[in-house]
Amino acid sequence: MQMHWIEVDSKVWKYLQGNAEPFIDNPNSVLHRILFDESYGQNLVVGPPISVTGLPKALAQILEVIYEVERHGFSRAKATRRVAEKRGTVPQTIMDKYCKQLGKKARDIDLLLEEPGYGKFKEILKAKFSDHNGIIDTFFETMLSEGD
Repeated sequence: MQMHWIEVDSKVWKYLQGNAEPFIDNPNSVLHRILFDESYGQNLVVGPPISVTGLPKALAQILEVIYEVERHGFSRAKATRRVAEKRGTVPQTIMDKYCKQLGKKARDIDLLLEEPGYGKFKEILKAKFSDHNGIIDTFFETMLSEGD
Protein backbone atom coordinates (compact mmCIF):
# COMPACT_ATOMS: atom_id res chain seq x y z
CA MET A 1 0.00 0.00 0.00
CA GLN A 2 1.38 3.40 -0.93
CA MET A 3 2.00 5.68 2.05
CA HIS A 4 1.81 9.49 2.14
CA TRP A 5 3.25 11.96 4.61
CA ILE A 6 0.98 14.49 6.30
CA GLU A 7 1.47 17.19 8.90
CA VAL A 8 -0.84 17.56 11.87
CA ASP A 9 -1.05 20.25 14.52
CA SER A 10 -0.47 19.67 18.23
CA LYS A 11 -4.15 19.26 19.02
CA VAL A 12 -4.58 16.45 16.46
CA TRP A 13 -1.31 14.81 17.54
CA LYS A 14 -2.42 14.76 21.20
CA TYR A 15 -5.76 13.30 20.17
CA LEU A 16 -3.99 10.54 18.23
CA GLN A 17 -1.70 9.85 21.17
CA GLY A 18 -4.67 9.68 23.52
CA ASN A 19 -6.33 7.07 21.31
CA ALA A 20 -3.23 4.96 20.69
CA GLU A 21 -2.57 1.61 22.28
CA PRO A 22 0.98 1.75 23.71
CA PHE A 23 3.48 -0.47 21.88
CA ILE A 24 0.87 -1.36 19.26
CA ASP A 25 -0.42 1.67 17.35
CA ASN A 26 1.11 4.20 15.04
CA PRO A 27 -0.74 7.32 13.80
CA ASN A 28 -2.00 5.47 10.71
CA SER A 29 -3.53 2.59 12.68
CA VAL A 30 -5.23 5.04 15.07
CA LEU A 31 -6.71 7.01 12.16
CA HIS A 32 -7.94 3.80 10.51
CA ARG A 33 -9.67 2.75 13.71
CA ILE A 34 -11.27 6.17 14.20
CA LEU A 35 -12.24 6.83 10.60
CA PHE A 36 -13.22 3.35 9.45
CA ASP A 37 -14.04 1.59 12.72
CA GLU A 38 -11.54 -1.14 11.98
CA SER A 39 -8.39 -2.41 13.59
CA TYR A 40 -6.09 -1.75 10.64
CA GLY A 41 -2.72 -3.33 11.06
CA GLN A 42 -3.82 -5.41 14.01
CA ASN A 43 -1.06 -7.86 13.17
CA LEU A 44 1.33 -5.06 12.25
CA VAL A 45 3.84 -4.84 15.05
CA VAL A 46 5.01 -1.29 15.56
CA GLY A 47 6.48 -1.93 18.97
CA PRO A 48 7.01 -4.90 21.20
CA PRO A 49 3.94 -7.15 20.93
CA ILE A 50 3.18 -7.00 24.61
CA SER A 51 0.30 -5.44 26.38
CA VAL A 52 0.94 -3.26 29.39
CA THR A 53 -2.58 -4.04 30.58
CA GLY A 54 -2.44 -5.93 33.85
CA LEU A 55 1.16 -4.99 34.57
CA PRO A 56 1.98 -2.96 37.67
CA LYS A 57 1.68 0.70 36.75
CA ALA A 58 5.32 1.35 37.61
CA LEU A 59 6.59 -1.43 35.33
CA ALA A 60 4.31 -0.42 32.46
CA GLN A 61 5.44 3.20 32.62
CA ILE A 62 9.12 2.28 32.89
CA LEU A 63 8.84 0.03 29.83
CA GLU A 64 7.08 2.79 27.91
CA VAL A 65 9.91 5.22 28.68
CA ILE A 66 12.55 2.68 27.63
CA TYR A 67 10.63 2.08 24.41
CA GLU A 68 10.47 5.81 23.61
CA VAL A 69 14.22 6.12 24.18
CA GLU A 70 15.16 3.04 22.12
CA ARG A 71 12.71 3.21 19.22
CA HIS A 72 12.32 6.96 18.83
CA GLY A 73 15.74 8.13 20.02
CA PHE A 74 14.37 10.50 22.65
CA SER A 75 16.26 11.54 25.75
CA ARG A 76 14.99 10.13 29.04
CA ALA A 77 13.45 13.53 29.87
CA LYS A 78 11.60 13.80 26.55
CA ALA A 79 10.49 10.15 26.70
CA THR A 80 9.17 10.81 30.20
CA ARG A 81 7.18 13.81 28.97
CA ARG A 82 5.73 11.77 26.08
CA VAL A 83 4.63 8.94 28.35
CA ALA A 84 3.13 11.45 30.79
CA GLU A 85 1.19 13.13 27.96
CA LYS A 86 -0.12 9.78 26.70
CA ARG A 87 -1.24 8.85 30.18
CA GLY A 88 -2.70 12.26 31.03
CA THR A 89 -0.40 12.87 33.95
CA VAL A 90 2.66 14.97 34.77
CA PRO A 91 6.25 13.94 34.02
CA GLN A 92 7.11 13.86 37.74
CA THR A 93 4.65 10.99 38.23
CA ILE A 94 6.40 8.95 35.55
CA MET A 95 9.84 9.91 36.88
CA ASP A 96 8.80 8.72 40.35
CA LYS A 97 8.11 5.30 38.86
CA TYR A 98 11.64 4.79 37.63
CA CYS A 99 13.50 6.70 40.34
CA LYS A 100 11.70 5.94 43.58
CA GLN A 101 10.48 2.46 42.59
CA LEU A 102 13.94 1.41 41.44
CA GLY A 103 15.87 3.36 44.10
CA LYS A 104 17.81 5.28 41.45
CA LYS A 105 18.52 8.91 40.63
CA ALA A 106 17.70 10.31 37.20
CA ARG A 107 21.40 10.29 36.27
CA ASP A 108 21.58 6.57 37.19
CA ILE A 109 18.63 5.91 34.87
CA ASP A 110 20.37 7.85 32.10
CA LEU A 111 23.43 5.61 32.48
CA LEU A 112 21.27 2.47 32.37
CA LEU A 113 19.58 3.75 29.20
CA GLU A 114 22.96 4.37 27.55
CA GLU A 115 24.08 0.76 27.96
CA PRO A 116 23.81 -1.22 24.71
CA GLY A 117 21.33 -4.05 25.20
CA TYR A 118 20.08 -2.64 28.51
CA GLY A 119 21.48 -5.64 30.44
CA LYS A 120 21.73 -3.94 33.84
CA PHE A 121 18.36 -2.22 33.42
CA LYS A 122 16.76 -5.57 32.58
CA GLU A 123 18.35 -7.19 35.66
CA ILE A 124 17.06 -4.43 37.94
CA LEU A 125 13.54 -4.70 36.50
CA LYS A 126 13.51 -8.49 36.81
CA ALA A 127 14.63 -8.27 40.45
CA LYS A 128 12.02 -5.62 41.30
CA PHE A 129 9.14 -7.17 39.30
CA SER A 130 10.03 -10.87 39.55
CA ASP A 131 6.43 -12.00 38.87
CA HIS A 132 6.74 -10.44 35.39
CA ASN A 133 10.14 -11.74 34.23
CA GLY A 134 8.65 -13.32 31.10
CA ILE A 135 7.10 -10.03 29.99
CA ILE A 136 10.33 -8.17 30.71
CA ASP A 137 12.35 -10.68 28.67
CA THR A 138 9.86 -10.52 25.79
CA PHE A 139 9.85 -6.73 25.85
CA PHE A 140 13.61 -6.40 25.55
CA GLU A 141 14.08 -9.26 23.08
CA THR A 142 11.38 -7.95 20.77
CA MET A 143 12.34 -4.30 21.04
CA LEU A 144 16.00 -4.96 20.37
CA SER A 145 15.33 -7.36 17.49
CA GLU A 146 13.14 -4.76 15.73
CA GLY A 147 16.17 -2.61 15.08
CA ASP A 148 17.87 -5.36 13.05
